[in-house]
Amino acid sequence: MPLSEEMGFMRPYLNAGRDSAVLKGRGALFGFKKMELRPFLNAMRDRGSSFDHSRATYLATPLEKFKPYSLPAELKDGNTLHLLQSVDQVLPTATKERILFLPHYDTLIKSGMYEYYASEGQKSLPYALAELIDNSLSATASNPDVRTIEIRLLFDESQGKPAVVVLDNGCGMTSKQLNNWAVYRLSKFTRENSTFRSDHADYVRPCPVPRSLNSDISYFGVGGKQAVFFIGQSVRMITKPASSPDVHELVLSKEEFERKEKNKEDIYCGFIRNRQPGDSSHISMEEERFLHGFIREELLKEHFTAVVVTGVQQEHIAFLRSDFYTWTRELAHVYHYYIHGAHGNDRKSTYHDPKMTKINIQVCLMERSKLPRMLNLREVTDDMQTLYINSAVDTFEFRAHVGGDGVVEGTIRYHPFLYDRETYPEDPYVITSGFGHDDDECVVVSHEGRGKRPVFECYWNGRLIPYTTISEFEWCAWPKKSCPLPVECFSRISGVLFANDHFQVSTNKLTFMDLELQLKDKETIFTRVVNGQEQRVKIQKEFFQWLKDCHEKWDKQVKFMYFQGTTVRTDVVTKKMQSPWAQFTTIEWDGKMYSAGQYVKSIKTHPIFYGSIVQFLLYGDHEGDVYATGGQVQIAMEPRAIFDEVRIIPISKIDRGVSLASIKSYMDCELAKLPHKLNVTWPEGNEWNPDAVRPAGTPFGPIQVEILNKKGEPMMRMPGPNSSASKKLLVELKVVWHSPKGDVETNCHTCQHGGKWPYWFKTMENLSNLGKYTLRLQAVLNENGATEFAGRRLPSQTLHFSICEGAAEKFVVDAVDAPVHVGVPFSITLQFRDRYDHITQPPSVLQPRLECSLYSWFKFLSGQAYSVKVVIPGLKQETQMLKKSVFPGPPHSLVVKPDVEETVVENGTSAKFDVKVHDEAGNVAIQPKLIVRCQFQGAPDLPMDAVDCSNTGTGLFTDKPLWLKNLRADQVVTAKFDIPSCTAVAPVERKIRVTPSGRVARLEVFSQQEDGIIALKDGEKIGWTAGDILQNLYYRVFDEADRPVPITTALGKKIKVWGATQTSSKELEKGKLPDVPVPTVVKDEHYYSVTYQDGNVYRCRSPVPCRPHPDEPKRMKATWKSITSVQMSEELPGDICDRFCSPAHLETFKVLMSVLCAASLIQECTQSIIIRGVRFLPGEPGPRELCLAWREFVECLRINVSPGPPKKVQLVDAPEEPLQVFNGRDLEKPLVVQLCDEWGNPSPDPKATISLKPSTPDLKVGSSNHHADDSKLSSFNHVFSPCSGDYGLEFKGTLNRQPIPGPVVKVKVLPDPNKPIKLAVSYDSEAVHPAGGVLTVFSVTVVSEEGSNIRNLNPASMSMMLWKGEGSGNKPPGGVSTSCRRVGVYKIIPEHVGNYKIQFFFCLDKTKGLWSDQFVINVVPNVPEKLMPDSQPPTPVVSNILSVESRTLFKSLTLVIMDKYKNPAGTHLDGTVVVSIRGSSEEDVELPVFEGNAKTVSFALSGGKAEVTNLTIMENCPGTDGMEYSLHFQPVVPEDNNPLKPFELPFMFYNDSKNQEQMAVLTKKKDRLSQSIMAYKSVFDTNKQLISELKGNNLLQRLVFKVNMYLLLLQVDAIDALIVQKKTEQENILKQPRRTCSIPVLSHVFRTNPDVLGKVAHLALVEDNDAAQVISWHLSGDMDCVVTRNTAAARQIYDYTQGRQQVMPLDSVLWRNNRPLPHIKGPSSFPAIGNPVFARDLLIFPHHVESCHTVFGNLLGDTILIDNLDAANHYRKAVSNKVQCPTLLTRQGERVRSNGKFGGLQNKAPPIEKLRGQVFGAPLPKQYHTLRSQIDHLQQYRLAVSERMKVQKDYDVHQAKMHSPEMLQNEKEMMEQEKQLMEIEKKLGTAASNLFLYRICNYSCCGFTSIMITYQ
Repeated sequence: MPLSEEMGFMRPYLNAGRDSAVLKGRGALFGFKKMELRPFLNAMRDRGSSFDHSRATYLATPLEKFKPYSLPAELKDGNTLHLLQSVDQVLPTATKERILFLPHYDTLIKSGMYEYYASEGQKSLPYALAELIDNSLSATASNPDVRTIEIRLLFDESQGKPAVVVLDNGCGMTSKQLNNWAVYRLSKFTRENSTFRSDHADYVRPCPVPRSLNSDISYFGVGGKQAVFFIGQSVRMITKPASSPDVHELVLSKEEFERKEKNKEDIYCGFIRNRQPGDSSHISMEEERFLHGFIREELLKEHFTAVVVTGVQQEHIAFLRSDFYTWTRELAHVYHYYIHGAHGNDRKSTYHDPKMTKINIQVCLMERSKLPRMLNLREVTDDMQTLYINSAVDTFEFRAHVGGDGVVEGTIRYHPFLYDRETYPEDPYVITSGFGHDDDECVVVSHEGRGKRPVFECYWNGRLIPYTTISEFEWCAWPKKSCPLPVECFSRISGVLFANDHFQVSTNKLTFMDLELQLKDKETIFTRVVNGQEQRVKIQKEFFQWLKDCHEKWDKQVKFMYFQGTTVRTDVVTKKMQSPWAQFTTIEWDGKMYSAGQYVKSIKTHPIFYGSIVQFLLYGDHEGDVYATGGQVQIAMEPRAIFDEVRIIPISKIDRGVSLASIKSYMDCELAKLPHKLNVTWPEGNEWNPDAVRPAGTPFGPIQVEILNKKGEPMMRMPGPNSSASKKLLVELKVVWHSPKGDVETNCHTCQHGGKWPYWFKTMENLSNLGKYTLRLQAVLNENGATEFAGRRLPSQTLHFSICEGAAEKFVVDAVDAPVHVGVPFSITLQFRDRYDHITQPPSVLQPRLECSLYSWFKFLSGQAYSVKVVIPGLKQETQMLKKSVFPGPPHSLVVKPDVEETVVENGTSAKFDVKVHDEAGNVAIQPKLIVRCQFQGAPDLPMDAVDCSNTGTGLFTDKPLWLKNLRADQVVTAKFDIPSCTAVAPVERKIRVTPSGRVARLEVFSQQEDGIIALKDGEKIGWTAGDILQNLYYRVFDEADRPVPITTALGKKIKVWGATQTSSKELEKGKLPDVPVPTVVKDEHYYSVTYQDGNVYRCRSPVPCRPHPDEPKRMKATWKSITSVQMSEELPGDICDRFCSPAHLETFKVLMSVLCAASLIQECTQSIIIRGVRFLPGEPGPRELCLAWREFVECLRINVSPGPPKKVQLVDAPEEPLQVFNGRDLEKPLVVQLCDEWGNPSPDPKATISLKPSTPDLKVGSSNHHADDSKLSSFNHVFSPCSGDYGLEFKGTLNRQPIPGPVVKVKVLPDPNKPIKLAVSYDSEAVHPAGGVLTVFSVTVVSEEGSNIRNLNPASMSMMLWKGEGSGNKPPGGVSTSCRRVGVYKIIPEHVGNYKIQFFFCLDKTKGLWSDQFVINVVPNVPEKLMPDSQPPTPVVSNILSVESRTLFKSLTLVIMDKYKNPAGTHLDGTVVVSIRGSSEEDVELPVFEGNAKTVSFALSGGKAEVTNLTIMENCPGTDGMEYSLHFQPVVPEDNNPLKPFELPFMFYNDSKNQEQMAVLTKKKDRLSQSIMAYKSVFDTNKQLISELKGNNLLQRLVFKVNMYLLLLQVDAIDALIVQKKTEQENILKQPRRTCSIPVLSHVFRTNPDVLGKVAHLALVEDNDAAQVISWHLSGDMDCVVTRNTAAARQIYDYTQGRQQVMPLDSVLWRNNRPLPHIKGPSSFPAIGNPVFARDLLIFPHHVESCHTVFGNLLGDTILIDNLDAANHYRKAVSNKVQCPTLLTRQGERVRSNGKFGGLQNKAPPIEKLRGQVFGAPLPKQYHTLRSQIDHLQQYRLAVSERMKVQKDYDVHQAKMHSPEMLQNEKEMMEQEKQLMEIEKKLGTAASNLFLYRICNYSCCGFTSIMITYQ
């Protein structure tokens, strides 16, 4: 039908009106008016059958108005019909499409597979069946009678395909309940909504019952579906409720789901068949024919439910058949308490709970051609709960309360130890791996009982949750501390927990969700249950007491008696089991006593052995008699002479039925088999008798030896259990030479028995050393070479003999090469030796002959060696050559040149003489201390000279000149030459003529006057008129012979004149002297001196004194005879003297002075007048003038009138009292006092002192005494007191022991918050400090005097010292270098273990500092890294011959586990050290093996140390001759996960003994040379490294750039002066006045509290004065507020001040405003005038910066500071248009509030003076901080300079040491040793090996190149 026709009926109803429904068809929207909706719906109903609904789309639009009409089925409620032309057409408006997203059916049929495959490695099929049993238990919960559950396994193929049927007699299900069962995950709690509401009553939680056995275990709506589809492919649910006559049947199958999916049918849709009971007409398939009989059984049942599972998987069928008893036992375990009741299957009890309904769970397995296997789970007796219950002897009941209604009931059972076994049940179905029973290698402590299994199994609502167990609770676990109970008791408990439905489990009921977490929560309450009543007790105490009672009452154990102590067993491999082991001598076991020494026999050991008890061992820390479940017995195998072995076996392996007689009979039989003696024979008849004496080299042997037992029978093996296992016997031959230095073993051979021939030793021809010998034949064991067995020595035989020297065959000349001197006899010593080089007697006929190559003593080279041949006829070696060095003989004569009669020299010059010392042959003689002396004779005071001729034999005299005084003519002197040490040498004399010299010797001064020439003699005084000039002076000079010396230009320059006017050099060259001025004062004398100076020597001088005479008077002079100052009202003590007056004119003398009191005139002489008794009137002190007149002369004197004597002490500018001062600080304004006289004039007196006396001795002042000197004022500004308080300071003066009174000032001393007094150190004392690691953090705080922490300190002032050992007192020892004390140097822990001490030091200045306490840290070893020997062993050299000594690598070697710093670090490690042999390369096939053909040998490693002893290689083992192998020592520590580096030791291997001996000698020499070379290398490298470090230690260059000034100071004193200068400038800045806050500081009670920050006024500083004024005024109400960190501290202050002090806690203040200024934020910003800034940004916070930001952010908020009021109004007007404007403050003091109000007194800040000190203080100037930084840098610079000087000194010392002859000699010795080492390496054949690597190293510091050896 066309769409237009189809939709034609709709046109009358179409309307696009507002109130219409919409219908969309063919891309158009159709609207229907509400009033026309009914006709449209009728038309829809009439023509609905013609619509193609598949082309319609339904969108969600409510259709409530369509409900009265019948619409198509597809158009459901909530949908709207849309008719579309095509699905993908364009929509004109948005629509909604209805979809379905149902889960796939695999969600249902595979859910069980995923759930049960996740089981913990167990067969999960029993737990799937348990899910079906859970449903049956819930269904039968209301049965009044027996509750029956059947599990039928129908595996009879004749009845159909296999099926599993679970049938119960429960209440059944209605069709609605059956429908709900089919819904997946529909739990009983979600069935009560409108969709799934059941037709029965709602779910009611059951009442609490014991063990929560309420059958309420069908819970989640999941388990049944998972279980059936895990078991099979299809399920048929058949059920009939009691209230219904019909049977309801539902079938779900995988096949049906697949069919519906294929046909696109609704999968989750089906039918429930309702039929009559017994009607099986619908069963038509042959595979299900077994259902016919099953359905017929319905007629006999009133109500039931059957679950029929078909399509059972084959693996499940096989498991259910073969493991029938296994899975039924597991089901009996799961439902144990439902089956047997709350008390379980206790077969010893006859009690039955009458309230418990009997539950029968019957299992039936039916197979073809077999009888059915029937089992009631009640009949299972070996499920684990049954085993637990019936093996326990006592129980401990408890209950745990969790949360609201969470209750867990618990039971702990005790399983005792009975005699020799544990009764804790083992799971009989657990397959355990078998273990060997080698008692020698296994140590059994005791049976572990429970072992590592958990204690508690967990039940939920009475049903086992199999995969959740709880190991233990803290109160029932083995305590970490000591416990009186044995640890085995805690392994004998089992437990079970019963949780109610408060605790959540998984949907498959395999695990609990959080049971263990909730039970171990701290809020969980445990109570004990006794007789059903709960008791609130200490659960742990009660449990321990119960456990102790059980142990003492029920355990039947072994009693260990007579405790002997504890020991450590190294034979136990596991380290934790090695100790402690308690030792006992006796046990009581099963009524029998066993004691030490008792003979016993073992059972169940291989082999069976007999022995005596040594002791009994019990693991654990025990004392006294103790009971235990078992232990160990140490048995010494008997007879000890044969076995000599001790074994340890469990006590249970002692044979308790053997008799003592049988044991002793066995021992006697074994003892008869031991060896008894040795039989020695000489096959060739050359027998050596005892004490025989034979010449050296006499052959010894051969000899034959046999070992005989007591029966005389030869034997070659020790008796033993069997011949193959018995030990072989060897015979060891040793020949010992008793040398003077000790016994030396010359021969050592070990002989084996040949089987067909006895023990045989070949001939020995090496007995060549002289002395006594001992031959010892000893029977030894083959395995270890032991000479004793079981405490008995094996048979031996000894022969003593001696070896003497043979006949002389050669001679040797003494090797001492003594020098031969000319004319001195010498001797030659000869020694005669036999063929073995022994000294022997010379031949009877001796005719020696000498031949020499030197023919003349006068023609030889000194020191040259000449050959001398010695010939003795008749010897095999009759000629010997020797070298003799010939030297000159002793001194014999003295030769002096020149050889003339007389030598002429000028006075003052030296004579030259050449001397030689000759021997008697005329050769120059040389000997030590050969001194030739020259003595001059013939005049007084002549010199003496000496020349040392020890090295050359010659000398030259040229040094000492001859100087004869007052020589006027020639004089002859004698020079005598002799040798004081050689008196036999005749002296030699020479004559010397000394002539006068022509040098200037005398100078003469004269004056040429009109009267003639006047000579001026030395010292003669010349009188001359005062003030005149002495003229016409001349000089002349003479030589030694008093001959005139002509004056030349050169001579004139040597004339020096003192005391004259300006000297003219030209006049001096002519002989004229300058004029001399005469003094004007008569009393003065003038000295005039003329000197001739030749070089630096004054040859002669002429002093001339001149005295002036007075002239006529010309003026008057007045002087004071004593002082020029006088005190007020005091008479002048001195006289006034006036000179040049006449007595006749005394009356004309006048004294003019207005303040003169009195005066008297006295005539002293004709030239002076004395005035006395002058006194001045009191008045102002100052200068006075006194005038004197005589004739026309007038003289004025000025005198100073000083104040009178001191009478009182006055305070200048008295301060306001009381003064406040910090302890130890200077006063801000010093107290200035001065001495005054009685009229109030300042009267200083240097003898007077002003003292400051405190009111109490506790108060001390810095300087208490001041001298009142000319400074007039004394200042006192330093006060010190040990405690704060109020004191008084009294000023007193003292003058000549007379007191002067003064004022008293009141002072209040406050503790200084910036004065450090101690260091507080905190650190983690529990931290571990491994060697070479990093130190833990040390927090060092400097504590002030008031108890607070001082901040902003210089970190460079803090130092840390670390040293090993003890300190002296409270300071480190003197050896700790101050150059290594900077903090940070010791961040790395020292590399050597031990106790170290740490101490901190804070430097206050150069001399003072604070020391902290000393802290001890224990440096422990680092992580174990490698295995190393305690001392480096030598390189072993071995051969594979018969001798054990030759095959021994070493007899003892101690290996220790060390860290990387070579500290023993493995004391906690136990294990083994495996020794193996490796070649030099991997291609090495032939490797030697150890004794017993073992490739590896193991040694015990205990406590990180292993003792490797007697390590030998096997005889005739493989190996390459001359090859180098290495021993590889590999540590194996089972408990250590970090692999340890092995230790490797190279060794040399040879095939013959001679080569081995030679190579052993070379190897030892090589080792010595290698060690010596390494020692030299270490010294050179150390010095070179030290020099490099010293050279690169330029700390000065790194610090100079930090100092902000140009420094060229390299002296410490200059730097100290600069530091003092900077500190002075810094102190001057501190003394400058600046703005301070006068608000009283906080009380000392709260200042020490770290939670109190202080008052608001003291927390901030403001630099600008205007800003400080206005901000302080703005905050005037808050300036006194105290700020605290928390409310608790604020409340404390509030209570202390009784609410008078305002406080502000910061924990209640929030300030996080980081907004910008209003004019710069957002798009509406504008340019502002007046420099606006937040007021809080002008504050400077010295301390607590972050907290202060919060404080002032809260107080000031967004308050803005601006320049003036106009700018403020402009700013507010611009801001208010957009946002609210904050308060504005101006720098002129105005305030514009946030509401716009300004003006008035309340908005105008007063001047800063009127704020009365309530103003923010000013910070220190920037210059102060600059100076502080400069001082710190200067101090570092000073330290750098000091370090540089020290380093430079060390550098010079080491440089000198490196170039010293000793170091050069060491370098040469090292090179020689290297050459020797290379030669030895070539001989050893390892020069090309990798043992050494040669390289060239250039030592630039030594100046030559050497070959160095580096070990690889």
